[in-house]
Amino acid sequence: MSRTFEPPPWWDWELELSLHVERRMVDRDFTEVELRAMLEQSTDVAPALVEGRFVARTRHRGAPWEVILEPDEETHTVVVVTAYAKT
Repeated sequence: MSRTFEPPPWWDWELELSLHVERRMVDRDFTEVELRAMLEQSTDVAPALVEGRFVARTRHRGAPWEVILEPDEETHTVVVVTAYAKT
């Protein structure tokens, strides 16, 4: 699947899961494998409301989802803050 957006320079950095998203994975019934697949299938990435964070728009189980990401320049990692179904 080809991307429909130009990924930011940090897009391919190693992912780090926050404790928050790990709890949400249980609550919202998705796995790390599914989360990584959602990111691979993202159709857009844009600045989020919180400075320094970004929202990746994607789909999961046929529904629109958003994944909040926070790149860390020092460690060259991307922290996955949370993920949720877009209602």
